[in-house]
Amino acid sequence: MNPPGKSQTNNAGEMPFWEHLDALRKVIIQGLLLVTAVGTGCFAAMPWLMDRVILAPCSSDFVLYRWLASAGSRFMPDFALTSFELHLINLNLSTQFFLHFSLSLWLAVILSFPCLLYLIWTFVRPALLPSEKRGARTAYLLGTVMFYIGVAVGYLLVFPLTLRFLATYNLTESVTNTLSLDSYMDNFLTLILTMGIVFELPLVTWMLGRLSIIHRSLFAKFRRHAAVVLLVLSAVVTPTGDPFTLMVVFLPIYMLWEFSALLVPKQLPSSPADKTV
Repeated sequence: MNPPGKSQTNNAGEMPFWEHLDALRKVIIQGLLLVTAVGTGCFAAMPWLMDRVILAPCSSDFVLYRWLASAGSRFMPDFALTSFELHLINLNLSTQFFLHFSLSLWLAVILSFPCLLYLIWTFVRPALLPSEKRGARTAYLLGTVMFYIGVAVGYLLVFPLTLRFLATYNLTESVTNTLSLDSYMDNFLTLILTMGIVFELPLVTWMLGRLSIIHRSLFAKFRRHAAVVLLVLSAVVTPTGDPFTLMVVFLPIYMLWEFSALLVPKQLPSSPADKTV
C-alpha cells in the first residue's frame, strides 16, 4: 500500500486526476501572465501602433499602394493615377477607450501565439505515445510559421486591397462614404485573423496525412474543383472587377493548396490484410 498523503498512480503510470487539474491550472496561469505582460507593452505602444501600423493602409504611402503604383498605370490606373486618403470617424463616446484595451489584448494573443502553443504542448505531451511525439516539433514550427505568414498576407495584401476598393466604391455620386472606427477595426481584425487561420491548411493536411486519412492523389482529383472554390473565395474577399487584383489574392491561396499536397503521402499505406493476400 502507498503511504497516506502521497499521490497514487495506476499500473500504467498515468497521472492522477487532481495532478492533471494542477498542471492545467499552471498552464492557464502562465498563459494569462504572458498575455498580460505582452498586452501591457502593446497598451503602452498603442498610439504609435495605430498611426504607423494599424491605420497605415488608410494612406497612399502604404507599401502595397506604392508598389502597385510603380508597376505602371497601364495595368492599375486606380493605384497609379489617383491618391488615397481615408479619414475615420468615431461615433460612440467610449469606443476609443475600450478599443485601446481590446486591441492590446488581440495583439498580445497574436504575438504570444508561439509561446501559448508551447504551453499547450507541455500539458498534452505526457499523454502522447512516443510515436505521436515525433512529429510534434514539425507541427509546432509549421503551424507557427504559417500562421504568421497568413497574418502578413492579410495585412500587406488582402486587407489593403479590400479596404481601398470598398472605401472608394460608390453606388451613386449622391452618397459619400464615411467609415467609422468600429467598422474599420472589425474588418481589419477579421481579415487578418482569417488569413492566419487559412494558412494553417498545410498543418491540417500534414496531420491528416500522418493519420492516413488523405493522400496526394486526392488533391490531384479535386484540383479543378479547388481552383474554382478558391477563385470564388478570393472574389468574395476582394470584390473587384480588376483581374490583376483578383489574381494577387487568388495565387497565394492556390499556392497554399499546392504546398499542402506536397506534405501528404502519395498514397495511403496498405492495410495488414492487403499485405497477407
